[in-house]
Amino acid sequence: MEVWIVKLSAAQLFRPIGSINRGPYAIIGLLGFALKHNLDRLVATYVFHRPWGLFNYWIPIRDVANVMSLDRSQQIFLAGMVAISLPFIWVGVVLTLQRLRSARLPSWLVALFFAPFVNLIFFLVLCVFPERDGRELHSGRSQWTQALPRSGIGSAAISLLITVPLGFGLGTMGAQLFRNYGWGLFVAVPFTMGFVAAWIYGLRQPRGMASSIGVACLSIVLLGGALFSLLIEGVVCLIMAAPLAFPLAAFGGYCGYRAQKSRWLYSDAPVIVSLLVLVAPGIQLTEHMASRPSPVFVVRTAIEVKAPPEQVWKQVIAFSQIPAPTDWMFRAGIAYPIRAEMHGTGVGAERHCVFSTGAFVEPIEVWDEPHLLKFSVISNPAPMEEWTPYSHIDTPHLHGFLVSEGGQFLLTPLPNGGTRLEGTTWYQHGLWPSDYWRLWSDTIIHRIHLRVLNHIRDEVEHRGLTKN
Repeated sequence: MEVWIVKLSAAQLFRPIGSINRGPYAIIGLLGFALKHNLDRLVATYVFHRPWGLFNYWIPIRDVANVMSLDRSQQIFLAGMVAISLPFIWVGVVLTLQRLRSARLPSWLVALFFAPFVNLIFFLVLCVFPERDGRELHSGRSQWTQALPRSGIGSAAISLLITVPLGFGLGTMGAQLFRNYGWGLFVAVPFTMGFVAAWIYGLRQPRGMASSIGVACLSIVLLGGALFSLLIEGVVCLIMAAPLAFPLAAFGGYCGYRAQKSRWLYSDAPVIVSLLVLVAPGIQLTEHMASRPSPVFVVRTAIEVKAPPEQVWKQVIAFSQIPAPTDWMFRAGIAYPIRAEMHGTGVGAERHCVFSTGAFVEPIEVWDEPHLLKFSVISNPAPMEEWTPYSHIDTPHLHGFLVSEGGQFLLTPLPNGGTRLEGTTWYQHGLWPSDYWRLWSDTIIHRIHLRVLNHIRDEVEHRGLTKN
């Protein structure tokens, strides 16, 4: 280490010339980050009286939609923190350019220095990527891959050590920074993880297709475990995402396996990986900038009740307490209806449908007794309570999943003296691909309908038998 320090001069820290090896690059980077983080904490705490943590480097001020909405105190705080960062940014860019030069990598990759979360993987690659001379650039499979383990287990371990933090960073960026739960998060991230995992796994020497796909899928399993352990996601959401994530990761793993036969891909593997990991953030940024309203979906469920509409109506407007659910979906944490309360009668009255997580507030729009009860929804409780070892978990996407817009009960008399009771819900959700997530949301709402409709039928028919 003494040799490295002697070779470095103060001028080299500020002039983008020459080169730097991976050892001093890593040491200076760690020392620089430690110095900057403590300086930022001191200034934020004692000058601006604001908390400062690691996530503030990506979201300096929370609950602000855009820069134009900042008040004066927030503008001064942000300007002060940027001013402190400028010399550190310059030194970081200079050293990164020098490191790229020593690794014989394109200098334009320095742009990854400014990519949130992705830059962490970029720095890690530069800290372990060996120095190269010009002869290595034309040797087909790059000589730096010889540093990777020859064994399959060792290669898989290195692959997962890189891929899982990569997926965690990309996923967290989409959810926490862009507030997107769409194609970038649910499609691009698992495919990229699968491709990179299989690719790195086969860098040392070609691997089999089955093992490549296995490593790709294992990266998704470990990512899910990390999200669960760090209180970011619960079991139910991970189960819902799994049927989408695993096939995409497996397809990415297959593509990574096929890429093993491409010599030019291996000659500049870090360049290709860097380009790949920009795909997911690019899609997430595009979705964030071109956000569109969620479509409105409709779910209808109908049953027959052995009673006239006049008797059924009394239970529709305010049904009694429903016994505890036996359905696995509700026992897993999905919110379920408990009872309904009516405040007033006619148009303008307010119906409260009490669920396990709170109450839906439903102003009445149509009161056509005993045929049609139609209402809007002005307040939605949480759609589920996540399975988690912690006391509580509140993920952002729970506030945009299964948002009810309105509903109705339609009672149609039947020739046999009974009633066809149909429940309808209009709802939205902010998850994409919408058709995939609709499979889950439609199923959940259909189960909710059946729980209410079957209870109404049982109550009406039971009372009819009791009277007889």
